[in-house]
This record gives sequence, C-alpha cells and structure tokens, in this order.
Amino acid sequence: MKRVLVTGATGFIGAYIMQELIRKNYFVRALHRTGNYPFYIDAEINSKVEWVNSDILDPVSLEEVMSGMDCVIHAAAKVSFSSQDHQQLYHVNREGTANVVNAALEKKINRFVYISSVAAIGRTSDGSTVNEKRKWEMNKTHTQYAISKYQAELEVWRGIGEGLNAVIINPSTVLGYGDWNHSSNGIFKTVFNEMPWYTKGVNGFVDVEDVAKATVLLMESHFQAERFIVNAENISFREIFNKIANGFGKKAPGMYAGRTLGSLAWRIALLKSWFTGEAPVLTKESARVAQSRTLFDNQKILSALDGFTFTPISQTIEKACKRYLTQ
Repeated sequence: MKRVLVTGATGFIGAYIMQELIRKNYFVRALHRTGNYPFYIDAEINSKVEWVNSDILDPVSLEEVMSGMDCVIHAAAKVSFSSQDHQQLYHVNREGTANVVNAALEKKINRFVYISSVAAIGRTSDGSTVNEKRKWEMNKTHTQYAISKYQAELEVWRGIGEGLNAVIINPSTVLGYGDWNHSSNGIFKTVFNEMPWYTKGVNGFVDVEDVAKATVLLMESHFQAERFIVNAENISFREIFNKIANGFGKKAPGMYAGRTLGSLAWRIALLKSWFTGEAPVLTKESARVAQSRTLFDNQKILSALDGFTFTPISQTIEKACKRYLTQ
C-alpha cells in the first residue's frame, strides 16, 4: 500500500493520521470541503498532501477521489453532544460512512480503516471494564453521538460481509494540541476558562499522536474484520481537569457536581448560551457522560502491535498546554 485516501483530514484525529502517513513516506490524498487546513499541523506536512474538494455525503465524488488509491482511512465524523445536532450526527456518521464503504467496495479498495470510538462499544455506570468483546446494549448511558457511531460501525461490518478488507479502531477520549473550539479539545478551553465543576466520573484517555501511530500500524498489519480499543489510561475527570489546570496555571475546579447539581449546571450552561450565542460548554448528554464510570481495556492492541506503547497522559497534557499557551 503506497497511496492512501484520508477522509476527515481537516479534523483533529484525521490531521494527525495524515501527518503520520506523510512522515512514513506515503502518498496522501485528503478530503476537504472548506479549504481550511489544520493550523496545528506543520505547514510543510500540509504542503505534501494532495488536497481534494469532496464530501462524504456526495457518493459520486467519493468514487472519483478513490480512483488509484490502495487504502482508505475513514476518519470523518460529526462530534457533538448538543440536541440541536442530532439529525446531523446521523446524517454524517451513519449515512456518510455508508457512502464511503459503498465507494470503497465499488472501487475495490485493498484496505479500509475505520476510525470509530469507544462510544460505539458502550459505557457503564458501575466502573466495570469494557473490552472489544462487549456487545452493544441500549441504555441511558449512550449519547446520540454514541448511537450514531455504533450505527456507522454496522455499515463497516456490512462492508466486511461484502468483501471489504477492513479493521476498526475505537479510540477513547483523545487529547492533544488542536483546535480547542472543536471536539475533545474543548476540555482544554473549558479548564482554561476555569469551569468550577468537577464530577467523580472515570473515563479512558489517549494521546492523539498515539491514535495516529496505531492507525497506520494497523493499516499495515494483517488484521482484518477486527476492532481495537486505543486507550492509554483510565482516569477520573477530576484528575484530568486538575492536570490541565496545573499546565495552564489556572484554578482547578473545586465544586463537586453530583447528579442533582450536574443537572443544574448543564441548564445554567444552556441558558448562558442563549444570551451569548456560543455553544454551551456543558449539555445534558455530556453531563451524563461525566457521571459515568467506565474503564477501557487496552491489552488487545498492545499484544497485537509489537513494540507499540502509549504516551503517559500527564505528558500529553503538559505538552498540549504549552502549545495552547503559545497559539
């Protein structure tokens, strides 16, 4: 495999995957819709990419851009916990993925890598451990984003059933330097603005560059029709907030928000957004996630990829904070 198409290359994870591919001397064709390239990736990297104006919601253009490609890494996705984005979540994540899978089958792409999420496997509320064997069960811990990613995965499994040589990657919450107005990078902006609330929830976290490295290594591997959780550490949200606050030299959250207070907090955030016109920093769904306690098992990928290790989250946060402070 020498020629790789990356969808979602202007997004957080996709941009770092693109960077990793260029560093390993792959030819990279990347989709964009607006002409806004990831500012947090070195300009020299961006200049080595063949940028193509296309959209995963346009099946015809997808077949055109896949011509001559050996592999497709599908990283494009909508990430939101806002109720106003529910329809768009399913439109982009489920229907868009179906389009990419269909085009890959039509163009007989040799290798397909789908960037999913641990959300598509499911969370727990009791602190139990989730691994790749867990079967999806509908419950109140699932966000609309999680459901949309689960349904997107079904499209990939359907493609596998039709002969697609594919592997699925399930990153936990991804941290690193990017656009802190979007995706999981918003955690850094929220703490920088000294959000007062914290919860006792526990979640998995991983460095974005580790996700990119694991993606390319799995692309190059013999694995197919399998999924891999990509998670460095399981840490409480409070500890994550404290580490980021320390990295910024800001005040750490000091107000415990249980379920009752958490419910009040997201309503206050919603009310504030009505006056400011900005997206709320906390929503009903994200408040529910913050209360959940889920541990994600990373043993499968560590066993599968010889020599691969995860960056400690403390190191990830320290490095990211320094870059955010200089942007």
